Amino acid sequence: MAKPRVQFICQSCGATHTRWAGKCDACGEWNTLVEEGTAGGIGAGPNSLKSSRKGRAVALTSLAGDIEDAPRIASGIGELDRATGGGFVRGSALLVGGDPGIGKSTLLTQAAAALANQGHRIVYVSGEEAVAQIRLRAQRLGVAQSAVELAAETNVEDILATIADGKRPDLLILDSIQTLWTDLADSAPGTVTQVRAAAQAMIRYAKSTGCAVVLVGHVTKEGQIAGPRVVEHMVDAVLYFEGEGGHHYRILRTVKNRFGPTDEIGVFEMGDRGLREVANPSELFLGERSVKAPGAAVFAGMEGTRPVLVEIQALVAPSPLGTPRRAVVGWDSARLSMVLAVLEAHCGVRFSQHDVYLNVAGGYRISEPAADLAVAAALVSSLTGLALPADCVYFGEISLSGAVRAVAHAQQRLKEAEKLGFGRAVLPASAEELPAARTGGLFQPEALADLVACIAGSRTTGAGD
Repeated sequence: MAKPRVQFICQSCGATHTRWAGKCDACGEWNTLVEEGTAGGIGAGPNSLKSSRKGRAVALTSLAGDIEDAPRIASGIGELDRATGGGFVRGSALLVGGDPGIGKSTLLTQAAAALANQGHRIVYVSGEEAVAQIRLRAQRLGVAQSAVELAAETNVEDILATIADGKRPDLLILDSIQTLWTDLADSAPGTVTQVRAAAQAMIRYAKSTGCAVVLVGHVTKEGQIAGPRVVEHMVDAVLYFEGEGGHHYRILRTVKNRFGPTDEIGVFEMGDRGLREVANPSELFLGERSVKAPGAAVFAGMEGTRPVLVEIQALVAPSPLGTPRRAVVGWDSARLSMVLAVLEAHCGVRFSQHDVYLNVAGGYRISEPAADLAVAAALVSSLTGLALPADCVYFGEISLSGAVRAVAHAQQRLKEAEKLGFGRAVLPASAEELPAARTGGLFQPEALADLVACIAGSRTTGAGD
């Protein structure tokens, strides 16, 4: 009898190695290689399973044809439906990730109760909690009377056999994918092979029956969903549930969606009775703003199709160290270094003897380069000690030459600012065509030096100069 072949699989990225090593060559992580056999099942060699079945011909069609919208199940929770693109798509698989204790189970419990109250059959399967623990959470959230069917099980075959009885579920929630295991894989639960095999089985069930499946995934210390990245490619949508422990709000961020837009967010506020929707997140992020303090600029950003106003705070202080500090919270540190270099090279503003601290208020995270102009304004304001106008917003990208480049969705940004009482704005000169009614309170510098001169000269930005 031939000796079964053994391979070592990285538990971080899923790369396969023929021998053990302390460091994975693919992702660079240490001590993540685990020995797994390949005698059969997922990960086996090509000759391990021999089949005499011949392939069948599949009908080919053209690109032209009738298009039908994806059938959706709207939960009634506006922010959740916004992030998913209008609700859960029947027959789709959705992966939800987030830090421990951030509120993933709370959100899904509220969504399950809302859908059950609409008459849908909802099955909630937990591999981490007992049924009694789920009931306690439901009582705290005030949804204990909802007709949600519960189970505490980790075996994939048992789960599929259980939900096969009776009416097909409209939504199946599995919390979490790392706890599931299947008989098809000869490895321990939680390994890459088991996670991949369990995800394949549940996605196959979703596609064949039309049931929407939600998989909950753990998050690593780097903020990514644990397990092989292939799982994120297998599912139809990936949502990240974000938030800081010291803040009471949570953000549901869409990073992948085959049936809707990406980069959408849903904002929630965590309370004693669960998560509450925040219809206007700009008011939340600007709620405790100090209008007379220097070093604070309001950035008009975009999250998918939603404009969001958030305060960017900067502190520039003389440094007693030979190498000044550069600390950033909520923004890209490399982007801050670039803005500082442009200010020094093209505007004559020196930061080489100063510590620079940058913070996005409320624990919010900004990823778009349109925040360059707001960051530069906050830095110059803190260095000069001059407060920026309280009713002015800033957005625009800064190039390495010092020019202010245009960004998309200028009208939506200005409309959101006007709705919240901001009558003036600093934006790129080459922005898209704006209505005549909104051009009176706009300051459109062609170069960053123009904005620096305006702030340093204590002129009123946005006065049309």
